[in-house]
Formats: sequence, C-alpha cells, structure tokens
Amino acid sequence: MPGGGRCPDCGSTELVEDSHYSQSQLVCSDCGCVVTEGVLTTTFSDEGNLREVTYSRSTGENEQVSRSQQRGLRRVRDLCRVLQLPATFEDTAVAYYQQAHRHAGIRAARLQKKEVLVGCCVLVTCRQHNWPLTMGTVCTLLYADLDVFAGTYMQIVKLLGLDVPSLCLADLVKTYCSSFKLFQASPSVPAKYVEDKEKLLSRTLQLVELADETWLVTGRHPLPVITAATFLAWQSLQPSARLTCSLARFCKLADVDLPCPAPSRLQELLAVLLRMAEQLAWLQVLGLDRRSVVKHIGDLLQHRRTLVRKAFRDGTAEQEAGEKELQGRGQGPGQGNEEVAASSSLRLPEGKRPASPALLLPPCMLKPPKRICPPPPISTVTGDEDISDSEIEQYLRTPQEVRDFQKAQAATGLSNPP
Repeated sequence: MPGGGRCPDCGSTELVEDSHYSQSQLVCSDCGCVVTEGVLTTTFSDEGNLREVTYSRSTGENEQVSRSQQRGLRRVRDLCRVLQLPATFEDTAVAYYQQAHRHAGIRAARLQKKEVLVGCCVLVTCRQHNWPLTMGTVCTLLYADLDVFAGTYMQIVKLLGLDVPSLCLADLVKTYCSSFKLFQASPSVPAKYVEDKEKLLSRTLQLVELADETWLVTGRHPLPVITAATFLAWQSLQPSARLTCSLARFCKLADVDLPCPAPSRLQELLAVLLRMAEQLAWLQVLGLDRRSVVKHIGDLLQHRRTLVRKAFRDGTAEQEAGEKELQGRGQGPGQGNEEVAASSSLRLPEGKRPASPALLLPPCMLKPPKRICPPPPISTVTGDEDISDSEIEQYLRTPQEVRDFQKAQAATGLSNPP
C-alpha cells in the first residue's frame, strides 16, 4: 500500500483494500487482520497514515445533513462573522438552528422562512447575551421582510421554549442612533445639519425615557418612538437652522427608513412637552405651540420628573390629601371646598373653573379605538317553520282552563271564539 502502512499484528506491509458491504476496508493479506475497521475516513492525507479522522472533518457528517440544512448552517456562521460576534455566540446560534431544523414544521416550511430562520437564531443568541442587535439590522443584512421575520422569531422562541430577555431600551437607542449618517459632513448632509454624536445620544436618551414615563413606549414598537425622539433632539440642539426640516427629510438625510407610526409618536411627544411647558410660568406667557416648544426642550428635560408630576397628577389622590390636611386643622370637608373655591375665584375670572390636570394613562385608554358594531341578524318569518312538540304543548289548555275561560266569557257577555 502506498504510504508505508503496516499491519498492527504481524507488521506486514501487504495491505489490500477489500470492499465489505460497499464499505472499503484495509485488510492484511498475510494474517487477514482488518486494519481500518470502524474508522471514519475522508480524502485527507490522514487516510494514508492510517489515522482516525474526527467526525466533523469526515464525509459522514454531510451524508446525514440535508443540503438545505448545510446551506443554513453556513449562512449562520457567515452572519455571525459579518456581525463580528464571539465564537461562543456562533456555536450557540448553530445549535439553535440545528434544534429548530429537527422539527417537521420547519423542515417543510417555505424557502423564505428558512432564510429568515438564520437571522432568528443569531438574534436570539444576541438577546440572551445582552448584545445590542436590532431586528431591523438583521432584516437589512438578509434582505428579509420584517413581518415574516417577526412571525418566525416568535415561532422559534415558542417552539424551542427559549427564555429571551427583552433588549435594554438604552442599548437599543445607542445602536440605532449610531446608524444615522449625521455625525460628519458629506455632499448629502450640509454642515448646519451635522451634529455631535454624544450630544445627540444624550438628549435622545432623555426624550425616550420621558416617552417611557408617559406610557408612549409600552406595548409599541420602539423604533418609531426612537426615531421621533432623535428628530426632536436633533432639532432642539440647533433650532434656528433645523426647525424648517421635516421628519421625512431628516430620515432621508440620516439614510434611515421612516417607520409608519413615527409621525404619530412625534405628535404625542410634542403634546407631552406642551403639557410640561404649561407648568413653567416663564413659558406660559410665550404662548408656545408644537413648533416653538422644540426650542425649550433642554429646559424641560432638565426638570423632567417635577414637571411630569405637575402636568400629569392624580386629581382624586390630591383631593383626598387636601381633605386630610383640612381635617387635621379642624375644618370639615365643606369648609375646605368653600376655601378652595374662594381662593380659585381670586385667581380666575368669574364663571370659569381651573383646568383639571391631564390623566397619565396609555394612549390606547385615552383614545380607545372605535369598535365596529355588528349588524343584528336578519330573521325572516314565513310561517312555514316547524313547531316543536314542547312549543305546541304551551298552547294546549287543560279541561279546567277551558271551563274557567268559558265562565270568564259568560261573565263579560262575550261569545265563544270559533
């Protein structure tokens, strides 16, 4: 045999190949010892030296894995290397892909879903290791539809029983804002629109935290809220040169997609800022609107927590606290109401009541969607319907009822019905 192999029993070099059940084996022609029985071989040079080859390097691994799964595993590894993830992340993502591929529903899925499965396994791994990666980034790399990706992601998490923590909002803001192309001048970005990255991130984080405190983030996709907050932060840093720029143009300059709900989130944020501005006396005289309030975002965020408590307070709790205070002074609730009315009448014109504070509730409760009332079912009575036996028995009279009915008719002077 070429390569200098020897028989381990007799030391002879007369080794011949013998096909046993279509499996090639090396057998010693002198003593009949099977030299390579049970050894996985491949086309590597190790075969010539009669050394065992690991299963992952052998041809046997690819024989049991379908071509579709092999392609998916390669794409998982390629995606991890493109994102520059650690080696442990790559191994975990590959393991998740192999587990998902064992289910019949995944193996029989469409090709589009199998392509998305690659990104889902990588995203699950990153979320579990608190690695800031957004679903939109993975969809961009895979040229995948966001709705299909989200559906497959939820299916994989439920199918494999994975515990995936939600991504930290601050990390998501930093990752998403870093993709904005507004931090250095270019032919498509004028110099007056270029902004410092750290200043923009700091103010965007404050606005997103404000949106979270006022129920604008709960139960919603975070990217539209972050886009609106970044736009307001960018405008407020240089309002004189940027107030004329619209949200659509801002996204075009930053080279990011404009999410559909972002204009609505922008209007909700501006409404909250206006409520906060009403609590500052020196801003009340300016008569601010949704456009001019952007100039004072820095001052509003500086006293964010105090202004939110004043602008969105619980009127019932405040009234109860006032009654307790008056009772502690020895006054009844009625006297307290008279004093409150007298004090308010000194500050407001006659016939006007003080404005009640806004309720701090989610937008879905402040403006619930209109429910479509289904039309009542149309019932047509023709007279040909079948009458059940129980319904017929209700119209049959007993002999006593017939006698009572005849007596009643005789007393009233009415004749018997036909």
